[in-house]
Amino acid sequence: MNTMHTAGAAVLAMLIATAAPRPVWAQDAKDRTVEQYTCRDVMRESGANRDVVIAFLHGFLLGKSGSSKFNLDVLRKQSDDFIERCLDNPAEKAVEAAAKVKS
Repeated sequence: MNTMHTAGAAVLAMLIATAAPRPVWAQDAKDRTVEQYTCRDVMRESGANRDVVIAFLHGFLLGKSGSSKFNLDVLRKQSDDFIERCLDNPAEKAVEAAAKVKS
């Protein structure tokens, strides 16, 4: 099951990488970590691009938890809460903000 989580996270990361250039990726080095992205980076995206980033964060944290179970209504609420938190705290690391709205 861990392989599925890793593969899913890799696919989502590839989608994010190809969806649109990210402000953080405008730098020279190509390797990035999830922890480098701030709420500001996510909030600068719009529409489907922002949705992809938020979906990636959900998947990343789900995989990190070792679980494969989720509830779509709960994810929708957490997504809304994440956006509100990021609007209020743009300098916060996006993955930390996502983790906080999940607890």
